[in-house]
Amino acid sequence: MQTYSLPFLPFIPPTTYSFYPFFMKIAIHGRNFPEQARPYIQSMFDELAKRQAEVILSQEYREFLDAADVVHYSTETYSVAEGVTEADFIFSLGGDGTLLDAVTHVGDRQIPIVGINIGRLGFLATVAPNTIRLMIDALYSEQFTLDERTLVSVRPSQDIFGHLPFGLNDFTITRTQTSSMITVHAYLDGEFLNSYWADGLIVCTPSGSTGYSLSCGGPVLLPQTNNFIITPISPHNLNVRPMVVMDTCQLAFEVESRSGNFLAALDSRSFTVETSVRISLQKESFKARLVKLSEGGFLNTLRTKLNWGWDIRNRV
Repeated sequence: MQTYSLPFLPFIPPTTYSFYPFFMKIAIHGRNFPEQARPYIQSMFDELAKRQAEVILSQEYREFLDAADVVHYSTETYSVAEGVTEADFIFSLGGDGTLLDAVTHVGDRQIPIVGINIGRLGFLATVAPNTIRLMIDALYSEQFTLDERTLVSVRPSQDIFGHLPFGLNDFTITRTQTSSMITVHAYLDGEFLNSYWADGLIVCTPSGSTGYSLSCGGPVLLPQTNNFIITPISPHNLNVRPMVVMDTCQLAFEVESRSGNFLAALDSRSFTVETSVRISLQKESFKARLVKLSEGGFLNTLRTKLNWGWDIRNRV
């Protein structure tokens, strides 16, 4: 984790933002939002305008903002296909799914991502809408940390994911809706590991350990743990359990299915794949950089978002 500990800059009243000593370029991506979030989103754009920040919107989000009559003061957009080429930060307005989208918009440019929770759970997107002003203050005064998260890289023998073969949370192999149980033959560093007779298989990063893998019985890993988790989905063998492996290893998979195909998903992007395709997986060469403010941390998020360890006896 990279920590910024520069001296705290004095608070500058709103009327003097135009004299702020530097300017920022902020990329913003989001999804539709509930009506009660509108005042917070509008105040965010107003705040950035006062600070004379250069705002660049994803094309699809700008179309939504224009239709919703939100004044965003921006004339510049970027396409989702090309991603963000240059920015100091990218704001993700939505839930964790929106933040996963932002990861693909940034790619190997590793622009820091600020997750603003306009969605439901918001495990990765931790900035509450009513603290957006405080978050912007923290960015300008450099009172934040960069939490570098490992990405998974998937390299199939046939192109599936195009120019985005990486993900922050997990890679999954599952049966299609019309197929029966599949068999996933797994190899670890070229050595046969196991044949999983199951509905599928998950390989997740520490960031993804609190997602799909957790619901299938996988363990929770701290974000900076250098591991992957291999978690079977509804295995047909009672003696098959999730397995933790080093993220320096290389995994490979071959799939057998009566239907002749299966589903391969990388975060929220899924495709139907023929069983003739062999898939290799390893750690991506670059990382996702998530902006974290001073208050709270991963363990606090576990307790508040997932009610981790909740017990009525712990109540004061």
